[in-house]
Amino acid sequence: MDIRTIGKTPLAVTQFGFGGAAIGGLYRECTQEAAMETLQTAWDAGMRYFDTAPFYGFGLSERRTGDFLRSKPRETYVLSTKVGRLLRPVPENQVPDYSYVNPLPFTVDYDYSYDGIMRAFEFSYARLGLNKIDILYVHDIGVYTHGVEKNTVYQRQLLDSGMRALDELKTSGAISAYGLGVNEVEVCLDVIARSPIDCILLAGRYSLLDRAAERGLLEVCRERKISLVIGGVFNSGILATGPVPGANFDYGPASDDILGRVRSMQKIAEANSIPLAAAAMQFPLREPVVANVLIGTAKPSSLTRNMELLKVDVPDSVYAAVEPFTIR
Repeated sequence: MDIRTIGKTPLAVTQFGFGGAAIGGLYRECTQEAAMETLQTAWDAGMRYFDTAPFYGFGLSERRTGDFLRSKPRETYVLSTKVGRLLRPVPENQVPDYSYVNPLPFTVDYDYSYDGIMRAFEFSYARLGLNKIDILYVHDIGVYTHGVEKNTVYQRQLLDSGMRALDELKTSGAISAYGLGVNEVEVCLDVIARSPIDCILLAGRYSLLDRAAERGLLEVCRERKISLVIGGVFNSGILATGPVPGANFDYGPASDDILGRVRSMQKIAEANSIPLAAAAMQFPLREPVVANVLIGTAKPSSLTRNMELLKVDVPDSVYAAVEPFTIR
């Protein structure tokens, strides 16, 4: 598997990595055995970049990721997790519903301040059971998650003191890189204008269907040598399932407009005898600032099937033909 560097750092990642939300029970239960089997399948496929977060199963994904990686030589993989949320224990009947099935008994509090980020970092060490975290992402800062009013407060926390914490951690060698882990372009541009970052984990905004990152972000990343890690390459599923009834886009049911766009894309793919999902998986890596594409699943069979899509030759003409149906 090809290797790409993260920003201006010496840190290098495999071009495909494992996203840990599903092994935290996102949308459906994932047993410990299934999580370990899926992680082993990712490792056997050549993935050496693993991303997790406290939010994924309220600590469950971090624990499982750490359990798996603990037996691997530390220099052979890259690990990222996230800050911005602190976990707080609550009775089982007070565990909030964020679409995680059987999460650990915690709720989440947002804190993007210096102290909040330092505490989150230390807590992640304990859950992972590992002594080195390579990349820290500031998780879900932005209007998309918080709305305008609350995000004004949280973004001030981050810019006034939170970024200083990240810089100190990198300067000390505790981490090798830091950036944002978000679902929107606007907050990336806001933070880049005020603070240096190494990378952005951008979910769903640079895909075969959704090209929002082309609204200025790609250009800025090229200029400042900021790497993109791309999540949500199937846009919550529709680029994998096609425009079937009940198909999801952006964490909810796809609109008629989205179904129509994907239907047109699928016809083009079928005319060229290729799966639409293959074009979706391979698309982001056509852009040099993209260092990695994350694949998230809790099923070994799904992961294996997705990796088989990398063997499909997708002609440039297909990408040109689907372009009129994209969202920008």
